[in-house]
Amino acid sequence: MKRNVIPPYASDAVAHLKRVDPILGDVIDRVGSYAIARRPECFHSLVRAIIFQQLAGRAAQTIFGRFVKAVGGKRFPTPALLLAASDEVLRSAGLSRGKMSYIRDLATHVNNRTLNFHRHSRMTDDEIIADLTRVRGIGRWTAEMFLMFNLHRPDVLPVDDLGVRNAVGRLYAMSPAPTAKALREFGERWRPYRSVASWYLWRSYDIIITPESSVAATDGVAKKAIAKSPAPKPIAGKIVAGKSKAIKTNARKTISIKTGAVKITRAAPAKSTAARKTRTQTGKKF
Repeated sequence: MKRNVIPPYASDAVAHLKRVDPILGDVIDRVGSYAIARRPECFHSLVRAIIFQQLAGRAAQTIFGRFVKAVGGKRFPTPALLLAASDEVLRSAGLSRGKMSYIRDLATHVNNRTLNFHRHSRMTDDEIIADLTRVRGIGRWTAEMFLMFNLHRPDVLPVDDLGVRNAVGRLYAMSPAPTAKALREFGERWRPYRSVASWYLWRSYDIIITPESSVAATDGVAKKAIAKSPAPKPIAGKIVAGKSKAIKTNARKTISIKTGAVKITRAAPAKSTAARKTRTQTGKKF
């Protein structure tokens, strides 16, 4: 059974993020404590990540369950058991030829110790990413999730994650959502706790943002943060200095901007097909 843990750096991370970014600070106040999933099983997690690639959650879970039962019986299979499994056994679980090749390559690296998880405690984040991405089927995003959820590294920003990018676009009124390059620059303010910031950005989808629960930023740090944010594309209406102007974009969303005391309020958009697709692509990581 998966359980969440509070890493030792959690309180320092939360204090830092609330100090440098009041908008994210509001999310933190409403979500609560930083309690990240604990995934100590390294080989297990990487096999699961490969199987889940490009599949909807329910279908991926079904195939993963069949794989475990077919190869390992009641327990998750060891690398040696996986390497001994025939193509017919793996295909019966629903694995594609490509994924069969990927998980066998992973099992080979682990079995001959060219991939040794015990060494990771002495390696930097970039060294671990390079170590993992030598395996076919493991890309940078999968390696970053491993750093965050298996090793609990505090300063990982997965800029290719659609969920993180869309959350930033939603919270900071950026349209379109930032590119990977723009997010990397924008996320510099969250160092050295970008993993924690990313987790709260994922969790922000659980928050209903309404005019009554506005995100307000009135101090110098907040103004500077918003000033550095990429400007959202104009939608309709105008902004008059010293006054507030409501801009209705559609039936679900209203942005109210007041100059001087930088105040942004938004009604939560209904979950769209694109949003649901994003959650499927990124997986539920918390």
